[in-house]
Amino acid sequence: MSREVHVRVCESLRGRFPWATRRNIYVRSRRAGERVMASVTRFLTKKLRLKVNESKSAVARPEARKFLGFSISNDGSERRIASPALMKFKTQIRERTRRTRGQSLEQVIDGLRPYLIGWRSYFGFCQTPRVLTNLEAWIRRRLRMYLWRQWQNGRNRFKELRRRGVPKFLSAVAAGSPTGYWRMSSHPAVQMALRNHVFDSLRLPRLYVPTESST
Repeated sequence: MSREVHVRVCESLRGRFPWATRRNIYVRSRRAGERVMASVTRFLTKKLRLKVNESKSAVARPEARKFLGFSISNDGSERRIASPALMKFKTQIRERTRRTRGQSLEQVIDGLRPYLIGWRSYFGFCQTPRVLTNLEAWIRRRLRMYLWRQWQNGRNRFKELRRRGVPKFLSAVAAGSPTGYWRMSSHPAVQMALRNHVFDSLRLPRLYVPTESST
């Protein structure tokens, strides 16, 4: 194997290797996967005298395995963001937009901006743009909920909705609603008052940025 040659050359030059190296190998069937795993494990442990972490090694469908935050669809056609990475992202956003922070919407978005830009730089080249646009919508809904709570009472909510151009009757219905914060964040009056362009004007980063080839 070329890996063996590479190791031998580096050893002759007294090179040093990363303590842990992760690799994913894709084959056509589980039976082939089990055969390849046994062969590779034997090669690494016997010929290269390396340790294999059996607790992190497995034969499974591509969607069930993650690699550096990504997974591959079972048919190999899509590079996806792995579920644990998405869960971690949402946990971070929930923490940064929790309702008791006591900051203005502008301050909350300013705090989100570096994290979203960094996350997009790493995960933005996934091949599932719908996932990114759904996350964008979810973040905007979190921010609508944050602001709805901050408006505190029916009178102030009615005033804020009217100030943002929401019709009087719709504003009154929303302001008087006993519905919880999360459900109200998708109410037509709240969405009308806080349309997507409002968040764009506050420089809330988009997660999906179409490339030239996709436009």
